Amino acid sequence: MCKSYLIKDARIVNEGKVVEGDVLIEAGRITKIDSSIGPKSANVNVIDAEGKFLIPGIIDDQVPSREPGLTHKGDLRSESR
Repeated sequence: MCKSYLIKDARIVNEGKVVEGDVLIEAGRITKIDSSIGPKSANVNVIDAEGKFLIPGIIDDQVPSREPGLTHKGDLRSESR
């Protein structure tokens, strides 16, 4: 069974904007973003993120994944899995 997480009072960065709020994650997926979310059950792991930034995953595309000129060996999609 996947755990549920409630990230409280984070500075949420999305599409060039920063808003303060909560994020609910259930079964490995974000199910709700709102200014205030209460836990649905006791099985929710609450994370206090007050004053912290919450940002989407970032991939450093400058990490070398192949030798110069050998782009057929890998690309950003295959090397970021």
